[in-house]
Amino acid sequence: MKVLVPVKRVVDFNVKVRVKSDGSGVDIANVKMSMNPFDEIAVEEAMRLKEAGKVTEVIAVSCGVTQCQETLRTAMAIGADRAILVETTEELQPLAVAKLLKALADKEQPQLIILGKQAIDDDCNQTGQMLAALLGWPQATFASKVVLDDGKATVTREVDGGLETVALTLPAIVTTDLRLNEPRYVTLPNIMKAKKKPLEIVKPADLNVDVTPRLKTLKVVEPAKRSAGIIVKDIATLVSKLKNEAKVI
Repeated sequence: MKVLVPVKRVVDFNVKVRVKSDGSGVDIANVKMSMNPFDEIAVEEAMRLKEAGKVTEVIAVSCGVTQCQETLRTAMAIGADRAILVETTEELQPLAVAKLLKALADKEQPQLIILGKQAIDDDCNQTGQMLAALLGWPQATFASKVVLDDGKATVTREVDGGLETVALTLPAIVTTDLRLNEPRYVTLPNIMKAKKKPLEIVKPADLNVDVTPRLKTLKVVEPAKRSAGIIVKDIATLVSKLKNEAKVI
């Protein structure tokens, strides 16, 4: 069984992001970049399925600038067998990424695509669902457990009311949640081995996909600073402040 794992290069989760002075976007100059944490969980899950004998090949995929090769090398250091970079300098929005992944899925014919439920930079939570719609495959989002058996994937997913278990006929799409697993530590020997693994580079035009942005960012601003909290002497004062000052009731 072949598994495709899309990974995204994002600002590291430990970095406090800064908005550009002109409000055109987030400043990523001289900022540490890393693999999207949810995608790291997806790579780990694919490796666990391979180690369990359910999967034969794991392919990491990324879409974006040349530096995304570093993210793919990290995925291969975790254990992915090979990688594909769809190289472009265009701003990639979820639908464009979904179309690129569909084209790669048509080419590679994987039986399972595992990806993070969302990226921590835009928090869109759309790519997996759009990809499932384009491919016409069943999907299970927010997975906290994945079991493969007899051509089916049984997925426990996190919902507002608790947990829901669904069974999918392969090929299928699975998006990962935080509780699915804890990614392994990448060792130096595996980092060195990853440098020798194959990394294919293609362009969106090679896949006959138009990645022109459909949405335009007008302005990016930092959230307003929160005012300090206060202690009220009784419930009547609290209700009064909520009604007259905060105007929330």
